[in-house]
Amino acid sequence: MKLRYFFGKPLSNAVAHEHRLRKLKALPILSSDALSSVAYGTEEILTVLVLGGTAALALSMHIAIAICILLALLGASYYQTIEAYPSGGGAFAVSRDNLGEVPSLLAAAALLIDYLLTVAVSVSAGVLAITSAFPALMPHTVLLCVASILFIAWMNLRGVRESAGVFAYPTYIFIFVVIILMTIGFWKIHFHPKTVIAFQNHHGAENILPHGNAFIAISIYMILKAFSQGCSALTGIECIANAVSVFKQPEVSNARKTLLMMVTLLGIMFFGITYVANALHVIPNERESVLSQIGHFVFHHSILYYILQTATTAILLLAANTAFTGFPRLASVLSEYKFLPKQFSSPGDRLSFSNGITSLAAFSCILVIIFKGNVNSLIPLYSIGVYLAFSLSQLGMVRHWLRKRCANWQFKALINALGCIATITALGVIIASKFLEGAWITVFLIGGAPIVFYIIHKHYNSVDQELSVKVTEANLYLYEMAQIKPKVIVPISRMHRGTLAALNLAQHVSDDVIAVSVDTSHKNTEKLKNMWSQLNINVPLVVLPSPYRETISPLKRFIREQDKREPERGLCMIVMPEAIPSRWWHYVLHNQRATLLKASLLLNRRHKGSTRIFVDVPYQLQ
Repeated sequence: MKLRYFFGKPLSNAVAHEHRLRKLKALPILSSDALSSVAYGTEEILTVLVLGGTAALALSMHIAIAICILLALLGASYYQTIEAYPSGGGAFAVSRDNLGEVPSLLAAAALLIDYLLTVAVSVSAGVLAITSAFPALMPHTVLLCVASILFIAWMNLRGVRESAGVFAYPTYIFIFVVIILMTIGFWKIHFHPKTVIAFQNHHGAENILPHGNAFIAISIYMILKAFSQGCSALTGIECIANAVSVFKQPEVSNARKTLLMMVTLLGIMFFGITYVANALHVIPNERESVLSQIGHFVFHHSILYYILQTATTAILLLAANTAFTGFPRLASVLSEYKFLPKQFSSPGDRLSFSNGITSLAAFSCILVIIFKGNVNSLIPLYSIGVYLAFSLSQLGMVRHWLRKRCANWQFKALINALGCIATITALGVIIASKFLEGAWITVFLIGGAPIVFYIIHKHYNSVDQELSVKVTEANLYLYEMAQIKPKVIVPISRMHRGTLAALNLAQHVSDDVIAVSVDTSHKNTEKLKNMWSQLNINVPLVVLPSPYRETISPLKRFIREQDKREPERGLCMIVMPEAIPSRWWHYVLHNQRATLLKASLLLNRRHKGSTRIFVDVPYQLQ
């Protein structure tokens, strides 16, 4: 079956504008990372607070309020960023424009690593939601995670518009079901207190007590750690500002409206779920997520509960899709600046950045396998990158307003300054509370990534410098080369149609042609010599001895010797006859000596600054 059936027909640049997104389709694609955090943000707060006993669980509301205030500041900040950078105000672009190259590379490294962790965390949390409803699937967690990542990658390889159409419905179903969950939950809490007491007694929430004075001793650290865990609920806020260009016209207006919708929905759902969980004294555990427990309280075992769990799984997987939108675009920008391989720069035939998508999928699968799809193991690595990017972006925007001094610039700078202070504070808390739990890995990777970027950048610059040539030098080179006939070597193993075509071509190119064969079989060599003498070919045949039946090494030695002959004529041209099989599986039935010889000569460091011409003469087998 052809790959087109899997990935769709190629799309031309002329239809690129048709694949931009409206607000209602952009919301699930670009906001799902943030909206999906409702499924685990509250749980991460409670996982820490439960160590302090029932009294400590009440602090979850104060922490939720602090996180909502931070959400409002970030929303206002990125609302302005969209206006200032309508082509895409990613942290890399803002930092590069206002802070310099090193901060911009730190921002890029932070975002790339966070996108990778977003996929791993979101998919793992999504699989946890479905295994909470169907515990029999729990032993297959890693397999389900890998399969989910591959499915999302496949959908993105088919194109942005097609993936938006598929993933839009689960997002809106999730929003609708969560709002119903909160509404019924509020109603039961305030008008049916007996059901709340019965739920608390059944789940044993009242029996959790702090050990001695443990709560007093660790309260500050515990609050800070719970806040840092809950800050994972704000990851993905920046994605709309990064991808303004994917919106239909007017891009800025549509992006801003989508950002407001996202911030409003996230604030309402996050606060509402935390409120209900606090009222019920829900305790997180490895067998069932907090959202699933609330679902059981509100919906019991009705069809709505299973819709909730299915929608939760879907939006968590869709949250990974947000990273599949952001990672390839950022990698493309870095590639254009020569900080990543050039393969990331251009979109594929479906107008999606296929190399970035496949790279993200591969690394995410490795991460999920290493951590066995465990959300709690991955969370300590999470959030650091995105909050560093938040901070650099907001600092860059402050510098932007100070430089531009446009209308109301003081107020705009103040909003971004407050956002910067808030995110730097959050970043410090996150690093301090998570560092020894695994966050040091993320810090190390973010700090080391710019070094890799600079190594790549230096390589591309040196290549450009070495390959560049002035017009006068080019004309002189072309004139000198036209006066020189190359030394041509034709490696052959036996006489066949491809060999004859290669010899014919070589004789048309130069009068200095040598055919060379390696004697690995005396019988075959004698047969070649006899046929050579009968054909009266006007080309000398050199047979190289090979007592150890090697082929590549004798050929390389002979070619090096010929290279030294009349060095002013340059390196020898190699004309290689080759038989090409008609079926892919036939390749395993033939040796690949021509390919191996070519690779060996290309990797020879002795010929730095020189040019060697290879001419393949393929004979297509029937």
